[in-house]
Amino acid sequence: MKVRYFEETDTLHIEFRDVPVAESRDLDGNTVVDVDDAGSICAITVEHASTRAGAPQFSFEQVAA
Repeated sequence: MKVRYFEETDTLHIEFRDVPVAESRDLDGNTVVDVDDAGSICAITVEHASTRAGAPQFSFEQVAA
């Protein structure tokens, strides 16, 4: 997984899997979900991320199974 925040455009891009994107779907005017051929999510892009998603402040925690 890769999480990138582009300060200049206030855009957050979360890539879950590095696979070819078959389709980009608009969830709303500021959120796009990329899916593969099977319809599984590859990535999410959030515009105006500082106000809509709290970017660039975030934390990551891996929890053992």
